[in-house]
Amino acid sequence: MHYLSTRGQTRPHTFSEAVEAGLAPDGGLFLPESLPDLSGKLGAWASLSYPELAAEFFQVFAPEISAQEWRAMTAQAYAKFDSPDVAPLRKITEKTYVLELFHGPTLAFKDFALQLLGLLYKRQTRLSGKHLAVLGATSGDTGSAAIHGCMGQEGITIFILYPDGRVAPLQERQMACTGAANVFAIPVPGTFDDAQRVVKEIFGDTAFAQGINLSAVNSINIARVLAQCVYYLWAWMKLPEAARATAEFVVPTGNFGNVMAGWLAQQMGMKCGGFRVATNQNDILYRFFTTGEYRQGEVMPSYAPSMDIQAASNFERYLYFVLGRDPARVREVMARMKAGEAVTLPQQPSSFRASRMSDEIIPKVIAQMWQDWQYVLDPHTACAFTDMAQDRVSVVLATASPAKFPEVVTQATGAEPTHPMLEALKSKALSTFPLPATAEAVKAFIVEKMG
Repeated sequence: MHYLSTRGQTRPHTFSEAVEAGLAPDGGLFLPESLPDLSGKLGAWASLSYPELAAEFFQVFAPEISAQEWRAMTAQAYAKFDSPDVAPLRKITEKTYVLELFHGPTLAFKDFALQLLGLLYKRQTRLSGKHLAVLGATSGDTGSAAIHGCMGQEGITIFILYPDGRVAPLQERQMACTGAANVFAIPVPGTFDDAQRVVKEIFGDTAFAQGINLSAVNSINIARVLAQCVYYLWAWMKLPEAARATAEFVVPTGNFGNVMAGWLAQQMGMKCGGFRVATNQNDILYRFFTTGEYRQGEVMPSYAPSMDIQAASNFERYLYFVLGRDPARVREVMARMKAGEAVTLPQQPSSFRASRMSDEIIPKVIAQMWQDWQYVLDPHTACAFTDMAQDRVSVVLATASPAKFPEVVTQATGAEPTHPMLEALKSKALSTFPLPATAEAVKAFIVEKMG
């Protein structure tokens, strides 16, 4: 199987090449040249453990890596999760399930992809003999998960940009208190969108990116999205069989990567009832799915900081399908979006609907869920608990541990959520490397540290 760029101006890549590049040289995002039909495999996969399922899934997408290697990598990637199920599916009511995606090393759903991606990077450096510079931007959880997937790995140096003062304090500590010599946590002024813009500009300098052997760790990396497809299949196969065809997955979303993974799983044979994109008050995706217009606005800080985004990085992958897999049209629309234009896209039958939640409501939802069901939500997952479907099962993706957001959860429930891993961070000194939000400053810093 080969991987094509959404912008159509890059040669086909193998899986390993696409993972190492991260962002396609033409500025687009990689997608499989065709989506396989997995429906005939799901019955046999239903009895597998989570690591076994992940290994079987990835063999379809990266046959150049042996089945034995995949089984070894997925077993290692998910060995550090603190639940035997890796992604436990909790039944809350007759029609509401919560898929807990926060049992990994950094207590967030990003661990599912980034524990595995770190091992893929390690494999690449071993085979190529090259030192890899890994670069990403984060609104909170991606950065810590990426760092914990790569820290201490020989042949890898990781650089993570994040908006100064706009991530949760414990999220910052997970990035900046590792003590690892190959980790650089870089606060920049502005919002996540500013940090992401710098990363995309750097990858746009293809001579620099190739010369420094740069790889993108954000959800723009195709391995990230594919790894997230696995937990949708896992949850779907754990549901009562009668509920599967109509079940709605409810996904707290900022960058669109998490819900894009579910949609791809549906296209590959996971027959479900669709997806609800749950946004916070930074509701660009809610506005798109209710009006058809994609219009960027101002980012407003919120209780759910990982969703404080107005330029959803993974939206380009969905756009590619909406525009009939026409790279020329993708290039045109992306150029208009980059210029800040409002773009109206053709309305068509969709698997998506959307909801939004203001900061005023988030603590009330957390309080109500605790009062009614003794279940504690983090503020991102809380955004999912509105406009619930009444006529079918809902599977809510719980994207982070409430212990990462103690202020709002304590305010809502009266009890502070804690986790031993996070408590240990509170006494450690921060090690950060503040830089201006410019590609030139970050490139110079990378060159200096790669030496």
